[in-house]
Amino acid sequence: MHHIRSLLRGSTARRLAAAALPAVSAIIALPHMWQVDPTALPARVAGVSEALAELPSTVAVQEVASATGRHLGFDTNVYPGDRALAAWKVAGPYEWVGYYLPAPCHKDASWSGKRERLSDAGWGMAVIYVGQQTWGRTPRPDSKAGQRVARSKAQCNADLVGAARGARDGDDAVARTAAEGFPKGTVVFLDVERMERVPQAMRDYYRAWTQHVLADGRYLPGVYVHKDNAALVHADLGEVFAALGVQNDPTVWVASGRNFSTEKLPTDVGHAFANVWQGMLDIVESHGGVRLPIDVNVAAVSSPSEQYAVAAD
Repeated sequence: MHHIRSLLRGSTARRLAAAALPAVSAIIALPHMWQVDPTALPARVAGVSEALAELPSTVAVQEVASATGRHLGFDTNVYPGDRALAAWKVAGPYEWVGYYLPAPCHKDASWSGKRERLSDAGWGMAVIYVGQQTWGRTPRPDSKAGQRVARSKAQCNADLVGAARGARDGDDAVARTAAEGFPKGTVVFLDVERMERVPQAMRDYYRAWTQHVLADGRYLPGVYVHKDNAALVHADLGEVFAALGVQNDPTVWVASGRNFSTEKLPTDVGHAFANVWQGMLDIVESHGGVRLPIDVNVAAVSSPSEQYAVAAD
């Protein structure tokens, strides 16, 4: 996906590079997360193991394991159009696309309603939900300012970061994924942009978001995270999965431009748990006579939200 951290410096370049495309959607805000004690989970998660057991395991573990490990995908935050994607499907090297849900910090809805036509055209997909972000700030959800923001109609603000908003956004992510017609078992990636340090409020946010997605039982939570923050976030989500009795390892999409190559595997980013590696940001490519501003990714499977969605035993 287009890095939120790059939008401030990159949105102008995108508009210049792709003047014929629809206007780039409003700048996406970045989330803060806070930590939730697994022993204090809401009552609604009590049946999560049973709900997850009903997820269809349409993709066999063997199929995932036998993938080549180098399936190229791209993401761009505004839908490029049917003609553009048709041209790229024929002439480009890409097998899958990032599918942006409307979300608190991604108001653009241009991808909405496109799931079926993308699937019919043979595109794999990675479903993306852009929740709250820190914007380099320390979230203050309990401060007077934070309380004013919470009472307002604001949907994307650093002071909204916390467990309460994580739970709300997790439910929202499930509802929006279902509204797009994605089948049970689909992995939904929460966008967590790079932070110099990860505030406790951010940890609580993404943990609560993960808990609520798992508790609903229809979809599996994944995360898009920078390499610098990936180990901490992966460990936190692993604790949530374990607390709810989910044996799957969280699906992790790692962002880092360092030493990236489309000839490498996702794990070559430097994390053995990496399922997808995003390594080229804000570039412009042309395929089939169509130029698009994109970020470039490599995954171990050809449809990250579908083929990593293997139900827990």
